[in-house]
Amino acid sequence: MSATLIEGQPVADRIKDEVKTKVAQMASPPKLAAVLASENPGAKFYARSQRKSCEEVGIEYELHTLDPDSSQGEIEEHIRGLNEQSDLNGIILLMPVPEGVNAREVQQTIDPEKDVEGVHPANIGRLFYGDFSLPPCTPNAVVTMLAGLEMDLKGKETVVVGHSEIVGKPTVVMLLKSLMESPTVTCCHIATRDLAFHTKRAEVLIVAAGKAGLVSGDMVKEGAVVIDVGINRVKVEEGGEKKTKVVGDVEFEEARERAAAITPVPGGVGLVTTAMLLRNTVECAQRQR
Repeated sequence: MSATLIEGQPVADRIKDEVKTKVAQMASPPKLAAVLASENPGAKFYARSQRKSCEEVGIEYELHTLDPDSSQGEIEEHIRGLNEQSDLNGIILLMPVPEGVNAREVQQTIDPEKDVEGVHPANIGRLFYGDFSLPPCTPNAVVTMLAGLEMDLKGKETVVVGHSEIVGKPTVVMLLKSLMESPTVTCCHIATRDLAFHTKRAEVLIVAAGKAGLVSGDMVKEGAVVIDVGINRVKVEEGGEKKTKVVGDVEFEEARERAAAITPVPGGVGLVTTAMLLRNTVECAQRQR
């Protein structure tokens, strides 16, 4: 069998259309500020991608470039200044941060009402009470893509590989949103003794560990739905030349022969995650106004 592809573009386009409509109805466009304290090419590329996505839906975008050697105190001070700007609706801290800076602590400096990534403790805490109005972007992308499949998740054996504070754990919580209709969720992580034992039982497999090829094809249950959150850059040799290739945490070609449906990397969860950032920016603006 060859799995159906769960493409991210159609989902992202639908969300962007919704965002664009909401922005057009607002008295003034929302404004998003990104804080960058790095010379990392990937971070700069991500900033350009964010700007382009914002322009597509009418959101204003500001890139605040700080010195790559900035201290944690300097970055936090800059963010506090952004918190005070009434015309600024959203703030995002771009990764990576300078060596010695605790990104988690810096993110907690962001006003929860301007936290477009949904990672501030105040917003993460709301998830436990079923308030998904400002959720973390990637977990929201995952559950939205699953919802689009219109499958009955009630009681289904669902395995989440990865337990990070901004992806794995929130994804588990969002999957468990209903008292009576939720799947049965297992969360695996670096200390899990026999990962394959769990993944082979999963009717729905969500992999967000950040390790290329962590899940091989023979670790996937026949007929499973696979959501690959991983985005890893690896060196490959093609035609005698070494190139950089973006791959997921799942061995795609192998898994595709066993799964019923699978997200591609790139072209899957990442596209929807960006759209969720735009949606959260509008949500922040509406709350503040």
